[in-house]
Amino acid sequence: MPRPLVPGRPRPDDRILAAIRLLLLDVDGVLTDGRIHFDRDGKEYKSFHVHDAAGLVYWHRSGGQSGFLSGRGGEVVERRARELGVHEVVLSRVDKAVAFQEILQRRGLEPAQVAYVGDDLLDLPVLRQAGFAATVPEARPELAPAVHYVAHRAAGFGAARDVVEELLRARGAWDAVVRGEGRP
Repeated sequence: MPRPLVPGRPRPDDRILAAIRLLLLDVDGVLTDGRIHFDRDGKEYKSFHVHDAAGLVYWHRSGGQSGFLSGRGGEVVERRARELGVHEVVLSRVDKAVAFQEILQRRGLEPAQVAYVGDDLLDLPVLRQAGFAATVPEARPELAPAVHYVAHRAAGFGAARDVVEELLRARGAWDAVVRGEGRP
């Protein structure tokens, strides 16, 4: 049984987390459990959790921007991004460091204004630069020194929502979401 992943960097204080403007997420192994299913005709299927979707809705309502940064592409990911109103969708990019710089330039952001959630080695360059670097419990152990936070929920089962809640608590916005019972 793998040992639990422990973050190697201290969690930034709430003032720094409250300044995060973009939540950037890897897809496979963060928003999904990492498994990719194909039917007999070769069509790809993935499962996304409704808690992660709700988390993105709450994040957007609080004024946050979101993005997907994935080494793989796929129609199903593009569709999910459209459904959720994701602001940046960068797919099929294995050089995530270059893609991250392009996103920063397009959005007019500094790395400190970005939270990134990744789970594998391709994510390391972005995790090392992001103002808030997070991962999932199943992540590769090599990520531990680069991250500030490990989600309590599993990849594909609410891990992104955990990160959103952490960010919204730092902004002082989570209590309003709860008082409103998740409604706008």
